[in-house]
Amino acid sequence: MLFLSANTAKPVAEAANHLLESTGNGLKEFFFNLFARNQFTSHLLERSFSEPIGWLEIGITVALMIATYYLSEFLIRKYPVLPDRKWASARHIANRLLWPFLLLICSIIALYTWNLFELRSVWLRLLIMAARWMILIRLVLSLVHAALPRHKVTDWLERFLSGTLWVCFVIWLSGIDDLLIGILQDTKLSLGSINLSVYTILTGLLWVAVVLTFAMWLSRLIEGWLMKNHHMDMNLRIVMSKVVKAFLTVLAILIALPLVGIDLTVLSVFGGALGVGIGFGLQKVASNYISGFIILGDRSIRPGDRLTVNNFTGYVTKITSRFVVLKSAAGGEALIPNETFITSTVINESYTAKSLWQSIDVQVAYHTDLTLAMKIMEEAAKSQERVQADPSPKAFLISFGDNGVNLRVGFWVKDPENGFVGLFSAILLDIWKRFNESGIEFPFPQREIRILNEERAPDNAAMIRAGMEVKKYTRSDKNFEAEHDDR
Repeated sequence: MLFLSANTAKPVAEAANHLLESTGNGLKEFFFNLFARNQFTSHLLERSFSEPIGWLEIGITVALMIATYYLSEFLIRKYPVLPDRKWASARHIANRLLWPFLLLICSIIALYTWNLFELRSVWLRLLIMAARWMILIRLVLSLVHAALPRHKVTDWLERFLSGTLWVCFVIWLSGIDDLLIGILQDTKLSLGSINLSVYTILTGLLWVAVVLTFAMWLSRLIEGWLMKNHHMDMNLRIVMSKVVKAFLTVLAILIALPLVGIDLTVLSVFGGALGVGIGFGLQKVASNYISGFIILGDRSIRPGDRLTVNNFTGYVTKITSRFVVLKSAAGGEALIPNETFITSTVINESYTAKSLWQSIDVQVAYHTDLTLAMKIMEEAAKSQERVQADPSPKAFLISFGDNGVNLRVGFWVKDPENGFVGLFSAILLDIWKRFNESGIEFPFPQREIRILNEERAPDNAAMIRAGMEVKKYTRSDKNFEAEHDDR
């Protein structure tokens, strides 16, 4: 065995400490310079095109972009969103951030390897900064995507916001942001007795947008949690979600206005103007808004109820702060103001119970065994899954018609929101099959015609006597004519 002496071990330890210290300082300097802004002048970019090593760096940069993009697409396809969509929002954000994160990590590794050869890097640093900025942009767009409802305007806003942020990145990277900020600060706008710079207005609007977007995102998050809580009544969940949304919106405005430089005492003037506006022209809007909270609070109308309003029958599909959406069985939708449900008569067929009573009429011939026919009709209705078993279907004898006996079978439908035509068709088809098997006939329209005061047709004896009388009178006429000629 070999043993190091004290004189030999001391220099080795010092060399190891020096190596660790220099490595740590090098890594610290590397990561500090990595996320510090660098001004990439046209001279550096142009020189990279004139050197072979510059073209190599460009090739590595392009290869990293393509490889990380296809790698992210492969991972997204391999691990798709789960069917229950429990973490759909988080998964959406992760999918959008996967490519820039992979690009950032691979670019840092490539740049560190590049620096080991003591080569000047331009495009790799640009790629790292672009990847970092892309992460920021996609985070912002994901927040906007989660906060705002899906609409064409929302898609246009996301594209506009993405383009604006990339323009800001180019301005920041080129180093002219300080010059632009100075110009905006020197440009003043007079609003009455208040002088505000354009920079203050723009930053204030930016903060207002950020705070409102965050408030809307938080309200939608709370609304989604409330709607999934099935232990609470649906109307209570809707009321709480609307109250939370209104509270967070007002709170966001109160936080954002001082950031713009607007005094909160201005709200008193605005509140007075709003009161006058409600008194004159906005009373209908305010009435509908308040009526919406009333009908949600007293639980007189709930999503899924079958209503008849102004001769329009449909199911409640949505309750908003201004109107209620009714969808008919044919697919038509009616937007009914909330005030109508307070001031008018509304028929709610599912107020106490969801199931509805329906009936089907059938006519049978007079010689039919009515007890058997009624039993068959009840069994045909019971065989349908949508028909409620308790209370069970019941058949009745309604009347005696011109052509047959009128029967009726009544039953309770468990899911009236799915319509009745298909159910009626299935029951009638089953009744028809069972009647044919049991020999029960459906009567055809019958009419019996009688002719009153009809003359009887003459018999043969009467016809012979009538003929003899005719001959007798004929002979008499001939004899009379002969005597008359002799004279």
